[in-house]
Amino acid sequence: MTEYTASTRAGPGGPGGPGEPERAPRRLRADAQRNIDSLLEAAKSVFNTSSVDAPAKEIADLAGVGVGTLYRHFPQRSDLVKAVFQREVDATADAAQTLAATHEPGVALEKWIHRYTEFIATKRGLAKALHSGDPAFDALPGYFMQRLGPAAGSLLEAAVGAGEIRDGIAPKDLLSAVAKLCMPMSDEDATFNQRMVALLIDGLRYGADANQHHS
Repeated sequence: MTEYTASTRAGPGGPGGPGEPERAPRRLRADAQRNIDSLLEAAKSVFNTSSVDAPAKEIADLAGVGVGTLYRHFPQRSDLVKAVFQREVDATADAAQTLAATHEPGVALEKWIHRYTEFIATKRGLAKALHSGDPAFDALPGYFMQRLGPAAGSLLEAAVGAGEIRDGIAPKDLLSAVAKLCMPMSDEDATFNQRMVALLIDGLRYGADANQHHS
């Protein structure tokens, strides 16, 4: 996988130098976080529509920052890919708790599955890098299951307890099934994948009444 190299670095007279007001670093940290968020959102978009090997300048331009800012936060392209992946995993996992707090269990699970399909689209944009054999990405599958396994499990457990889906569905199986249904089809658009996922959700409801008989 092609790496970009950092050509811009903050010099000794840059942020944090002698004589700088004490409160400045705090302000810079907030600015830096906004830059990071913008870069990650831009990178996700560029990776999905163009390529994971897209020029660094294309990502920086979309984020509205200089290329030096991109290099400073993500010195290697693998750093950027990992950050995009982990950010999307975290957002998907966190959505489970939010949906569980605002919807009935069955609806929360359904909405979260559709949210997960959006993550699969992002993951597809990163696929070339993730499957490149680069050891920088070795920990990502474990991170995926560590965050999304419990998220799916909590929603499944609540929906089973409410009698809205059948029992006996492993979180890993659900995650794998949705991912396979979201694989691109050469003669179909994204709405086909959504329809297939909707069929899967209907299948989860089959036999839900049996939960009550065995409780």
